[in-house]
Amino acid sequence: MKALEAFLKEHAITEVESTLADMTGNARGKFYPTYKFLAEKGGRIPETILVQSVTGDWAYNHYDIVDPRDRDMVLVPDPNTLRLVPWADEPTAQVINDCYDTDGELHRLSSRTILRNILKLYEEKGLKPVIAPEVEFYLIQKNADPDNELKPAAGRSGKPESARRSYSIDAVNEFNPFIDTMYSYCEAQGLDVDTLIHESGAAQMEINFLHGDPLDLADQVFVFKRTLREAAIKHGVHATFMAKPMQNEPGSAMHIHQSLLNSTTGENVFDDNGKPSQRFYHYLGGLQKYTPNAISFFAPNVNSYRRFAPEMAAPINMEWGIDNRTVGLRVPKASPEATRIENRFPGADCNPYLAIAATLACGYLGLTEELEPTAPYDSTDAPPDHQNVEIARTLEEGLRLLDACEPICNIMGRAFVEAYVGVKHSEFETFNRVISSWEREHLLLNV
Repeated sequence: MKALEAFLKEHAITEVESTLADMTGNARGKFYPTYKFLAEKGGRIPETILVQSVTGDWAYNHYDIVDPRDRDMVLVPDPNTLRLVPWADEPTAQVINDCYDTDGELHRLSSRTILRNILKLYEEKGLKPVIAPEVEFYLIQKNADPDNELKPAAGRSGKPESARRSYSIDAVNEFNPFIDTMYSYCEAQGLDVDTLIHESGAAQMEINFLHGDPLDLADQVFVFKRTLREAAIKHGVHATFMAKPMQNEPGSAMHIHQSLLNSTTGENVFDDNGKPSQRFYHYLGGLQKYTPNAISFFAPNVNSYRRFAPEMAAPINMEWGIDNRTVGLRVPKASPEATRIENRFPGADCNPYLAIAATLACGYLGLTEELEPTAPYDSTDAPPDHQNVEIARTLEEGLRLLDACEPICNIMGRAFVEAYVGVKHSEFETFNRVISSWEREHLLLNV
């Protein structure tokens, strides 16, 4: 707590946001006056918030997962996550907590715990994962009525985008005031954001993070989502990380680049004298075998699966290829020390802790089972993204595939998987009760 206290004093902080990520990746927590935060040293919060759905409902198996007495869990601030809140009206800090149960153990249902557990498995093997996320998002016009379709935001010219403008400098400059605010907020919080590009969707952009420690980058993506929303609101628009917010626009992803270092030497174990190593192939084999079962961590919402459609620049197959964006697992051309794999399945709507944990878990299983991948896809014929979709098309199907896979359940934690399936199943059933306009238009008088 000394480091925390020194930071708060140095910046004359009067209020602290004590946060954690729930199952959906949303920020939960408490606001404290600084003196109260230091007195409580983290505080407590009901553990049931970890099994609450995106709609605010509880998991259908709620009381099979958490104690029916609705006990508290203990929050322990991680000083490495202490940051300023640059959009606050008064000097405010934020900190991310690890969650502990009342027995002093890391809480088994906490997203941050799950990622910590996976990283520990690698540590025991003398390996250190390195990741780099790429986060896509849309800027949209404010829309208070959920029955209305979303529209892309207008830039400085006042004209909403309507054409594909991938990598357009002028298209990015349309939103220059917003981008300046975003970078200012990120710099104030020490977020390792790198390049920004305009993606193919109308008012769709992508921000790349520098490569680094998986837990640190999961924290940064968690903070970045809040940051981007605040920056957008300041400029009269909304930022959304929905996987597929608009019918005729491509979806938004959170691609995860990943490699493994030798913990002692710092060398990239994916490289073997300028060629991919056997560990590289085993890791890749694990991603190919287990991603279909882990897909609900990469596509965690009912909307996520609208992104997995042919001819929409989305990963729909389990192929891998070198410098090939038509496959689900891409290996960028890079120097030997930068040899890595890009998992293109996670959506921008994922919980970053769980998506990163899941992709590392798949790779870990590939290493331990010494799995071999298929041959790389390098055909010049019709690319695989024009073929049939090979992965789950609904959240319910993805959850069934997860629940049926013992290796993934065991490595992620059986109790956690039961809780996750309970939360997401509750969301799916709530969604499934909604009758869409398509059904009324095409089925009402025609069936």
